[in-house]
Parts: sequence; structure tokens; C-alpha cells
Amino acid sequence: MTSDHRPLVFCGPSGSGKSTLVTRMMKEFPDKFGFSVSHTTRKPRPGEVHSQHYHFTTKEDMQNDIDKGKFIETACFGGNLYGTSWDAVQAVAKEGKVCVLDIDVQGVKQIKQTSFKPFYIFVEPPSLEELEIRLRARKTESEESLNQRLAIAKDELVYGRTSGIFDLLITNDNLEHAYSKLKEFLLSHILIGTANTNGK
Repeated sequence: MTSDHRPLVFCGPSGSGKSTLVTRMMKEFPDKFGFSVSHTTRKPRPGEVHSQHYHFTTKEDMQNDIDKGKFIETACFGGNLYGTSWDAVQAVAKEGKVCVLDIDVQGVKQIKQTSFKPFYIFVEPPSLEELEIRLRARKTESEESLNQRLAIAKDELVYGRTSGIFDLLITNDNLEHAYSKLKEFLLSHILIGTANTNGK
């Protein structure tokens, strides 16, 4: 894996806006980045496509693959397993693209124990209060689930702000400002020499 293809790991609480930033980045540089498709044991939601949004699998099959060392990182949330396989990352690299991973703090801690050497980017909300507002606005969470996410987010924010863990910390209080900070990092570390490819 060349330095050009050093992967990008995005981390941050659910509702921090990291998915919005990643989507915008990949839309602006479609030939440069490729998403690693995660595995999960949860059931597909309406509109989700197998091998596009997730590799949907069973707990038994996924646990077998975890035991065989086929995963870079795994996590359990809501009784379901989630994870990134080495094969999924290699599939992106074979396309000549920078692999992008969107994972939680558990995953980051696991990856730091492997030979995988990505850039780490943490996206945080301006405050826990703002995060709660964003999550409630989605209307996809039960009160129990919401409180669980907020409790997890509190710990994630402490980890995200810990010195030496992440290469870039973005406070997403304004989308344009947040994306500008992300793009500046990309142009300095990954997209060197490609700043004008899209006429930007």
C-alpha cells in the first residue's frame, strides 16, 4: 500500500455530521476515495442494498470470520455485530483509491493494535446539547436508544479530544467551515498535486 493510498478513518458520535462530510468529500473526489463496505448482523433497513450499504451476514458466520482474523475491527451495538474486514479494505485499494472507513471509538482502539496505518479524523458536535437536538430531529430513536447514544457520545468526545490519537479534530458547528478544514487536511496529506483537478 503506497503512501498515496494510506486509508482514512473517520470517527465521531452518531449525529456529529461525519457521514455528511464523508459523502461530500466522496462526491467532490469520486475517483480518489472508496468506501469500505462494513459487515453487520442486523437486518437490512428499507432501501439498503447488500454489498452496497453493508455486507449483511449472520452472527455465526461473522463470529467464525472474526475468529479467523479476517476483520480489522469489530463492534457490538444494539445486540448486533458490525465490522470492517481486511478484504473490504483491500478491494478499495485494488481500485487504486484511498480507502475510507467510518467507525466508532471501539474500532479505532482495535485498529491501533494492528499493522493498519491510516490517518485518523475525529468529527465532534459543538456540544452534547446540540447532539441531542440533532438526534431527536431524526425521529429514529427510542428514548432508551437516544440516552444510550448520548452516554456513548460523552465517552467518545473525551477520547476524541485526547492528544496524540487523531490526526485531525473537526468541530462540526458549521458544515462549510467543517468541510473546509477537512479539505485542507486532504490537500496537504492525500490529494497533494490534485488541488485543481475539479476546477476548485
